[in-house]
Amino acid sequence: MSGADFANSAAGSVIILCVLVLLVTLTLGLARALQGPSLEDRLAAVLLLGTGGVTFLLLLALLWSSPALIDVALLLALLAAVVAAALTRRENPGD
Repeated sequence: MSGADFANSAAGSVIILCVLVLLVTLTLGLARALQGPSLEDRLAAVLLLGTGGVTFLLLLALLWSSPALIDVALLLALLAAVVAAALTRRENPGD
């Protein structure tokens, strides 16, 4: 089944709906990451953006039949872990 056929199927419609819901979630998470007010809120939002971004890219890889997006999703997962560690380290500067 080609990418265009899959996108027109019922499963493709469900994936497109999931992608749209993820976009709304990521937008709200980005607003929370920028707004704050505390470092804990920002850390939770960054973790949400990392997890949601990976999920978003994996769904697009499935929808578009693009294995390169899987590699990008794995890279984003590593980057999100590094950012979370950096924010945690910033919380405890005496360690």
